[in-house]
Amino acid sequence: SLSLFIIGLVGFILNRKNVILMLVSIELMLLSVTLIFLINALAYNDNFGQLAALFIIALAGAESAIGLSILIVYYRLNGVISLTNNTVTKFK
Repeated sequence: SLSLFIIGLVGFILNRKNVILMLVSIELMLLSVTLIFLINALAYNDNFGQLAALFIIALAGAESAIGLSILIVYYRLNGVISLTNNTVTKFK
């Protein structure tokens, strides 16, 4: 689980130009934290870990839905998804 979190963190740091890969990296980090909660819930026979895992999964779903909707609005306004392109010429 720690290796999944590190992979997600490295992916988020290295892919600062691509918004979709940044969202996928955040999802990977959230799912690794969920896995930690579930492993601890299994090891200590605790229901709180399962409840926390369900909360994190719901939070991850909401985060991806909001992030993708913001991405769609950004694309409709600017015509590109790239974060490095500051000047965009629009043809009307």
